[in-house]
Amino acid sequence: MSTAWLVTGARGQLGHDLLAELGKRPDDAVTAVGRAELDLTDEAAVRTTVRDWLAGVRADRAVLVNAAAYTAVDDAETDEATAQRVNGDAPGWLAQEMAGAGRLVHVSTDYVFDGAATEPYTVDAPVAPRSAYGRTKAAGERAVAAAGGDATTVRTAWVYGQHGGNFVRTMIRLEAERPTVAVVTDQVGSPTWSLDLARGLVALGDRDEPAPPVLHYTNTGAVSWWEFARAVFEERGADPERVLPTTTEAFPRPAPRPAYSVLDTGCWTGAGLPAPRPWRTALTEALRAF
Repeated sequence: MSTAWLVTGARGQLGHDLLAELGKRPDDAVTAVGRAELDLTDEAAVRTTVRDWLAGVRADRAVLVNAAAYTAVDDAETDEATAQRVNGDAPGWLAQEMAGAGRLVHVSTDYVFDGAATEPYTVDAPVAPRSAYGRTKAAGERAVAAAGGDATTVRTAWVYGQHGGNFVRTMIRLEAERPTVAVVTDQVGSPTWSLDLARGLVALGDRDEPAPPVLHYTNTGAVSWWEFARAVFEERGADPERVLPTTTEAFPRPAPRPAYSVLDTGCWTGAGLPAPRPWRTALTEALRAF
């Protein structure tokens, strides 16, 4: 069965890896749009882009993966209106256009939760965002759900990859520039390689039957940012003792960060999708490409 794919956010961290995975599929047709091709704050442009793409689809099915987002968490505190258009409104427009025409896979975030849990968040845990970014992403989830159709929101967390700005690339740079690096110990999550996430999203798009409306995907296991940084140093052959522990309080930011971001991924395998692998295994492989 052939598939036509439309990837939004195609120039971003996740978008790069989605295109790499989809590029291995010669029978599929892939259309990639980034910020230069599509302004997600422009409703008419969003709807026209999807309609024009659907009109040209000649494959057996159509799948739209929305990997685009306003991800400047701190900037969203003072520019929530723009974040709302990109994260909250645009997913709804995409979902409305895809309803009855194909499948939508929409990427969301752990920031929709309050970060106060002590055990992994399930897909039906109460949504209670504490930041503007989280509020806009939660609004996007609601908009996708309201549109109906074959649509699944996939929440993820702590994503890193070879492209774009992310924690791993920052640690690699700081390891080369500084004798020591201070990293917080009181925020816990599941590091997730963007290529693994991309592979998971493609597997979701490939399903013959509709998936549940909300799923979680991260690499498995939970660590603090400090432990994650130490692992990056170790994998790079650097002394992990150069990573010093500190607290969130010592590094105030405009937007609050979740203290606990671990997502329960049992729903993913429960939907018959390939099980995510441990975060450290993924990191070891990922760093070979950095």
